[in-house]
Amino acid sequence: MSDDKVDFMKMSKKAYEATTQGVKVSVRPFYLDDESDPEEGRYFWAYQVKIENVGSETLQLKSRYWCITDSVGRVEEVRGEGVIGEQPVIEPGFVFEYTSGAPLGTASGFMSGHYCMHKNDGTSFEVEIPAFSLDSPYDSHTLN
Repeated sequence: MSDDKVDFMKMSKKAYEATTQGVKVSVRPFYLDDESDPEEGRYFWAYQVKIENVGSETLQLKSRYWCITDSVGRVEEVRGEGVIGEQPVIEPGFVFEYTSGAPLGTASGFMSGHYCMHKNDGTSFEVEIPAFSLDSPYDSHTLN
């Protein structure tokens, strides 16, 4: 998936948001028809994440955890260092944005998770990534 900026407001109309200890996470998913092949049971979504440090301390995103669930309840867990190959430092009042993607074997599903943030004093805490719906035009209902 390209690292190019995607217009945050032209994607999914719905933004999913959560704030944890001075960190606001907003996610906008969008279905990628060109990357998907419904006849083969392959559906692909991209999602843009906006992480805002609305607190008073400089933070570093050290790791991520995702729980990806398809419409029949199959779960895939993904853990890793940073995001898109980076462990960004986010100063108070600043924003870090990135775009990534996820495949599913069903026409809908949802994702949720958390980031592990580190403070300058060495302490860490988890920041909620809000649960968000992955809805394709090939499914007649939405999950969230």
